[in-house]
Amino acid sequence: MAKVLSGKDASADIRAKLKEEIESIQGKYPDFKPCLAIVQVGGREDSNVYIKMKLKAAAEVGIKADHIKIPRTASQNEVVKEVERLNNDSSVHGIIVQLPLDSDNEIDSNLVTNTVLQCKDVDGLHLNNAGRLAHGDLQSCILPCTPRGCLDLINRTGIEIKGKKAVVLGRSKIVGAPVADLLLWNHATVTQCHSRTVDLKAEVQNADILVVAIGKPELVKGDWIKPGCVVIDCGINSIPDASKKSGTRLVGDVEYSSAKEVASWITPVPGGVGPMTVAMLLQNTVEQAKRAVEQSGASGTWHLTYLPLHLKVPVPSDIDIAQSQTPKDIDLLAKEINLLPEEVDLYGKKKAKVSLKVIDRLKQQANGRYVVVTGITPTPLGEGKSTTTIGLAQALGSCLHKNVFACVRQPSQGPTFGIKGGAAGGGYSQVIPMEEFNLHLTGDIHAITAANNLLAAAIEARMFHEGTQTDEALFKRLVPEKNGKREFCKIQFRRLKKLGITKENPNDLTAEEIKKFVRLDIDAATITWQRVMDTNDRFLRKITIGQGPQEKGRTRETQFDIAVASEIMAVLALTTSLHDMRERLGAMVVASSKAGDPVTADDLGVSGALAVLMKDAIRPNLMQTLEGTPVFVHAGPFANIAHGNSSILADMIALKLVGEKGFVVTEAGFGADIGMEKFFNIKCRYSGLVPSAVVLVATVRALKMHGGGPTVTAGVPLPKPYTEENLELLGAGCCNLAKQIENANKFGVSVVVAVNAFGTDTLSELELVQQKAKEAGAFDAVICQHFAEGGAGAAKLADAVDRATQQPSNFRFLYDVTLPIEEKIKIIATQIYGADDIELQPMAQEQIERYKRQGFNDLPICMAKTHLSLSHDPTLKGCPINFTLPIREARASIGAGFIYPLVGTMSTMPGLPTRPCFFDIDIDPDTEEIVGLS
Repeated sequence: MAKVLSGKDASADIRAKLKEEIESIQGKYPDFKPCLAIVQVGGREDSNVYIKMKLKAAAEVGIKADHIKIPRTASQNEVVKEVERLNNDSSVHGIIVQLPLDSDNEIDSNLVTNTVLQCKDVDGLHLNNAGRLAHGDLQSCILPCTPRGCLDLINRTGIEIKGKKAVVLGRSKIVGAPVADLLLWNHATVTQCHSRTVDLKAEVQNADILVVAIGKPELVKGDWIKPGCVVIDCGINSIPDASKKSGTRLVGDVEYSSAKEVASWITPVPGGVGPMTVAMLLQNTVEQAKRAVEQSGASGTWHLTYLPLHLKVPVPSDIDIAQSQTPKDIDLLAKEINLLPEEVDLYGKKKAKVSLKVIDRLKQQANGRYVVVTGITPTPLGEGKSTTTIGLAQALGSCLHKNVFACVRQPSQGPTFGIKGGAAGGGYSQVIPMEEFNLHLTGDIHAITAANNLLAAAIEARMFHEGTQTDEALFKRLVPEKNGKREFCKIQFRRLKKLGITKENPNDLTAEEIKKFVRLDIDAATITWQRVMDTNDRFLRKITIGQGPQEKGRTRETQFDIAVASEIMAVLALTTSLHDMRERLGAMVVASSKAGDPVTADDLGVSGALAVLMKDAIRPNLMQTLEGTPVFVHAGPFANIAHGNSSILADMIALKLVGEKGFVVTEAGFGADIGMEKFFNIKCRYSGLVPSAVVLVATVRALKMHGGGPTVTAGVPLPKPYTEENLELLGAGCCNLAKQIENANKFGVSVVVAVNAFGTDTLSELELVQQKAKEAGAFDAVICQHFAEGGAGAAKLADAVDRATQQPSNFRFLYDVTLPIEEKIKIIATQIYGADDIELQPMAQEQIERYKRQGFNDLPICMAKTHLSLSHDPTLKGCPINFTLPIREARASIGAGFIYPLVGTMSTMPGLPTRPCFFDIDIDPDTEEIVGLS
């Protein structure tokens, strides 16, 4: 007598374990919620019964099940679109299409089921899943529910499948064929039979394991079955039975009464395979939800493939190195770092925009370790911060096998075609493709240019119209009557609120209120908003506008700035969300009224349009290094009149993606006294992110310059003292290194010095820098060769950074923002630059007082001074003392959120030199390769 193999009991056991597993995972990931979508076309009653059963079972174990009802009238295209919508919904982990499709139109059910993503096909019907099962690739496929249930029941008998003779009756793609494949890949010897098989009884009598799914009531009799056989009956058939109230009863494909006398185990009908099908549907859904958690990055596991470097000596040009490497397609890189397809918008094959929704999806994920790369006071040649940032990221990835992101600024095209060249790093530590990095990228700077110039046009237009119309005429045009009704638009309520007017009906405003509402009364002498373009053009530094006859003589002197000097660029870099960016854009102050009140983009009614122009630019750009590690390129504000750091949003997303044990390496512009100080006091203040370590880049040549070496000039060969060993000169210049280490330590963050080695440096010189750095309080100091060797040349630096970031962070700000503006300036000047005091010149004093009256005192300070000295005088090298810092002006970027005092004159529109970089830049018309970029 056979033992009854109850699918009802087995499925209850499976469901109980699933419920326990879901609750356990939710303890670690509270947002974990497996979701199953059931798509039904039409309303067949039998389908409704099956779906109701699945919905109930899902709810019992903690799976969210959505029943998607599509009307019978739907076309095939409409059904496919609904499935594609579910494919793109990251909250949905499993999709099943209830068959048969009950439609008035002809619909290819195979097309619909194969539209379901292979990774969401929890029915296991997709061709990819079937093909992988047929090939024995059981780890990468989703097993069909009924066959998987059959295998589970067989395993519950305790019989060893390996070596047994298994016979499968039936060859349907839903049960027969996949069951045969499963038994085969579990090492049974499988015979698959069907309705055309000759002498079916003889074949069945050989079976140690018999699975029947042939659709014929009670076909298999007891005398067909080998004694001791395990019988799995997948059939369910209705036959007449007068003794039943319904007049019918359910039977399987096996005659149960005779078979149970011979078999060792047998499944009943009903209560056998049927409940297991639903249980396995739930099991598949939970497994895909768990896989989604892993792939989403919540598990912290990346599956990154590194690109090998083929080093050459001497090191070729940057563009030759970049073009000799074949980058990964960016969609592959995105998948490797656990970005979901719907979070990535491709811009060609090598760059992409990444959605801000990643932050919300991974909000439970702990942040990785946050490292900022800065430098000593540089020579005009730069000391390799960008190269070090990329080299360190490559080393952390390819050498230490850590999850790592580099976050860097997007370069302006001004320097690219001017004198400096590009900013993709250098040598074997670069962002690639470097041509796309340096030219246009995804158009963010063009979006900033468009938004900036729209605001500039709005200022001039408003002054023109206010100067040529009465209050009543202005009001009628600003609040036009539509369909007999006059209404304020959404943005106008912001101005009403600012004016203290609570009325919502335009017709209720008094004449005085109308005047206040329509008259911005801009004082042209106070306009601080300039037009911009992303080209170095010295002849736009001062221009006259309004000379056309239709402007009625309203001329005004103004200027163009380079695009990256726009406050909108600083807003982009400091924003933390789309909502935050919208508010910051509205808060930008463009001028003062004649009464001394600030005039904002909101007052002009243009801030919503600015946000629309910036809606794509707010998303970080994904690229890669020469060794295939990910890079975010996003925002590129000036490092003098702005804070000189890449975007907060890029850092926030990267810190979530790398996970708790990963690293985000970002760069701060200019030396530590400028870029690093602003990174801490401005960027970290607005982001709330806590830095883990500082990497301070130093070079022998810069330290020799600070020790009293000859002038270093871009484009001119270095004088002999820089190319020959001179320990005395070097030692004298290490005072600058010591001061910058001291500056970093003031913020409570460990400092690792990266000694960026050049071919002319001697070992004695490099080791002296190491010694001086450690004596000055650095956590460690490491000689680096990443320019010539890529990640391998920064492996020791990566190890030191790994150790430094394991130290507890005692991060603190330098000042309290509620202190008076002049006191905050003095703290930076005395503690970071080493000044004795500050001197506020009359214009600066007047401006600071105005900002206080306007309510802007409690903003952080963004000092605009030379990067070539710790002082205001670029000729004073080393560690100057006994000086007073003169503050010429104090300007405000209210939308970005800082006051920027000017120490000396700052050019915001570079000019082209006698021989600009564009002389060397060209394109090969045959290969379309760009040449001459540097």
